[in-house]
Amino acid sequence: SDLDLKLERAENGQVCIDKFNASPVGFYSAILMDIRMPVKTGYEAAQEIRALDRPDADLPIIAMTADAFSEDIKHSLECGMNAHVAKPIDMKEVSRLLTKFLK
Repeated sequence: SDLDLKLERAENGQVCIDKFNASPVGFYSAILMDIRMPVKTGYEAAQEIRALDRPDADLPIIAMTADAFSEDIKHSLECGMNAHVAKPIDMKEVSRLLTKFLK
């Protein structure tokens, strides 16, 4: 499906937090969060974004990780992420999740 999305890349979890925090409210529709990143992990970045005092801090965050064990999925959700996609990434699944969360 063609969701007509514009993508921006963050090299690590801290850059992700900084980009989100510097953006106007509502600028980002969702975050596809890699778990294993330098500086800050995806878990830490998700928790920090959820803790920000912004009306859009509840935007969909989808974890993308090679760690597909149930405890990793549970940890993603505990850190405030909405869903979890295992690598190799299935774009149909990502598309389905974005369609679900971007009402």
